Amino acid sequence: MDLEAKMELISKGTMEIISPEELEKKLNKANPVAYIGYEPSGKIHLGHAITILKMIDLQKAGFQIKILLADYHAFLNAKGSLENIKKISEYNKHCFLSLGLSNDAQFILGSDFQTKEEYTTQVYQLATLTTLVRAKRSMAQITRESEHHKVAEVIYPLMQVVDMISLKVDLSLGGLEQRKIHMLARENLPRINEEAPVCIHTPLLHGIDGGEKMSTSKGNFIAIDDIPLEIKEKIKKSYCPAGIIEGNPIMEIAHHFLFRENEKILIKRPEKFGGDLELSYLELRKLYQNKELHPLDLKNTVTEYLIEFLEPVRAYMEKNYPQGM
Repeated sequence: MDLEAKMELISKGTMEIISPEELEKKLNKANPVAYIGYEPSGKIHLGHAITILKMIDLQKAGFQIKILLADYHAFLNAKGSLENIKKISEYNKHCFLSLGLSNDAQFILGSDFQTKEEYTTQVYQLATLTTLVRAKRSMAQITRESEHHKVAEVIYPLMQVVDMISLKVDLSLGGLEQRKIHMLARENLPRINEEAPVCIHTPLLHGIDGGEKMSTSKGNFIAIDDIPLEIKEKIKKSYCPAGIIEGNPIMEIAHHFLFRENEKILIKRPEKFGGDLELSYLELRKLYQNKELHPLDLKNTVTEYLIEFLEPVRAYMEKNYPQGM
């Protein structure tokens, strides 16, 4: 794969790359490293899957993949005891592999390196450079809503920045909610004589209730290992307003999952309702926006394709991690 093809593959479906010029330089390195961190805290859903699919693209483009199972970060964000979080980490690891990451991806627990002397020293260095306001602002979309904010909220982003140094990463990937922490890293790592990574942000998937973000804590998610009946029931009840594209989770699922592997999708309809349609994504958007496609027809199509898309996940999990969550 040449440089242009790699750039196109990596760029597809992203919100932004900071910066494309730096990414080109990284792609010319031998064995560049791309990383993403996840708090092990429960079911892996379609919102997580968007980032893992992008990690698969990065893997195809020649990046070595490092997945941080951030158990201490989850603990700081009140996601449970460290013992329970470590158990969930193993489930999360298998979920990520089930989506198609190759076996040479590295899975690393935060607790394996985040108490070492060099690590803590760098956290302290960043603490002297970062204002409380900046640290709290960087966590606005990550911490759980609370009336009683904890000191942990300002330690968390500093640790995440130092993770990038410790894991020797060239590229940091995250959903758009990670942008403020990534910008903190880009600004402050050079101030402690460390190179800042390229940062790539993927879009956030709205919850199936129309909420701002798909989340396990809010229950507005489709898990990647949900059985077909669960997927069908969840999509049936989901928010999908006629004629509305922006903020419509069903249109987003179609965009990010159905059209990842299909140039066109087949919408099956009785002749009395216009008959079958074979549509590209742009054709689907136009038809739906003009209210020429009923929400139920869209939901039925997304259900069928999504169940098929996630079939390898269910097969993998049944074989390799049958106990599930």
